[in-house]
Amino acid sequence: MNQFSRMLNLINEEELLKISNTKILLVGLGGVGASCLNQLVRCGFSNITIVDHDIIDITNLNRQLITNHSNIGQKKVIVAKKYALDINPKCNINAIDKFLLKEDINNLDKDYDYIIDCCDTVTTKLALVLFAKENNIKIISSCGTGNRLNPTKLIITDIYKTKNDPLAKVLRNLLRKNNIDSLKVITSEELPIKSQDYISSVSFVPNTAGIYLAYTIFDDIIKKIKLY
Repeated sequence: MNQFSRMLNLINEEELLKISNTKILLVGLGGVGASCLNQLVRCGFSNITIVDHDIIDITNLNRQLITNHSNIGQKKVIVAKKYALDINPKCNINAIDKFLLKEDINNLDKDYDYIIDCCDTVTTKLALVLFAKENNIKIISSCGTGNRLNPTKLIITDIYKTKNDPLAKVLRNLLRKNNIDSLKVITSEELPIKSQDYISSVSFVPNTAGIYLAYTIFDDIIKKIKLY
């Protein structure tokens, strides 16, 4: 018996090996990204590059899975790598402590199988999509999860079919200008709650979005459904 024995009632050894060998770039370790990382590692993904330049703040504790009072002030990528290795010590976790600019993205490895975009910056999201399309890497992006309460309103769809998502609207316009005609995204169809001063968030929506993202990659590999 090993930590993946219960999964092998649902998928076979060959599929688990394929999952383990899949190379993933995960950008952003906030509520969505940390949840996604947790799911990826627990279901057998073993080659993951994580990217973030943030430090853990007390305001992260209400939703971000890797955070607690003992690691406030620490770098998210360092905490996230330790978190992942505590789950599966055999993981190959490459931690990049960096805010990705366009030139950084163009210098990334080009042999990733998937990019999971969980960052908040629209220009970075656009650059990741362009990089993925140019290098034939599958990509899925997280759109708005802030100012929402209901995780059942989350869906995986194409960005050109989104609604009630201001972040998706901005990104969609940029993609259109760059002649990108499709992008798989996780989006909420819930109307955002109007919030003053800053974007608010609760644990349900971003954590569920992370689970959806990880599952979509998982399912694309075992070919129950196709992501593309």
